[in-house]
Amino acid sequence: MLTSAIVIVAVVVITWLVSLVLRDASVIDPVWPLGFVAVAITAFVAGSGDEGRRLLILVLVAVWGLRLSGYLLWRNAGKGEDFRYAAMRQRRGRNFWIISLVTVFLLQGVLMWIVSLPVQLAAVPDRGLGLLALAGAVAWAIGMVFESVGDWQLARFRADPGNRGKVLDTGLWRYTRHPNYFGDFMVWWGVYLIAAESGAGAWGFAGPVLMTILLVKVSGAGLLEKDIGQRRPGYAEYVRRTSGFLPRPPRP
Repeated sequence: MLTSAIVIVAVVVITWLVSLVLRDASVIDPVWPLGFVAVAITAFVAGSGDEGRRLLILVLVAVWGLRLSGYLLWRNAGKGEDFRYAAMRQRRGRNFWIISLVTVFLLQGVLMWIVSLPVQLAAVPDRGLGLLALAGAVAWAIGMVFESVGDWQLARFRADPGNRGKVLDTGLWRYTRHPNYFGDFMVWWGVYLIAAESGAGAWGFAGPVLMTILLVKVSGAGLLEKDIGQRRPGYAEYVRRTSGFLPRPPRP
């Protein structure tokens, strides 16, 4: 766990230095999932638990992290600094460079360490893989489908100029307003189930709980829906008939 913390600090500090050169704090966004990949590699190399479990978690976290990082790089290419960081830069003025280290980069490092607790704790001596790990892998697979397909459907929708100002309410977006965030939710609860079977990994429940809070209330659905109703006239009706998070058939 200490080694993972050191690795995370190294990742976020290096990313912070890059952000100073580029004058763009948004570089942390595609690095966020890569930090989890770094932790999974650390747990696999430095851990002493069941090798099959460590390898399974490494593969699942790497597939999730590399896909999400690549998607965020593609989505954000050429768009400049995210409005959240740009607003913070304007408020903080000349002190933003050092304030961002604590409030953006190190803070995300702390969150990364907590969310990845199941990955870290599953690397201690434990029992072998069983049915709970299988259930976790299935949950992870469901999450990856929702997240990757949801991102693809949204990207295709936005690429059509005729959809400007409209609301995507087809495909997975017909059943939940946030299939990509629901996918993240399933991925990390799936990883937790695989880790929990080890015994020690069960103590990492704070990780998926924190990720759920972030996705639902803080930086995920909660932040996105804060003012989207003002920008898209049909969004209120979409909210009325469509689940906010967990997928279900739309209301009539």
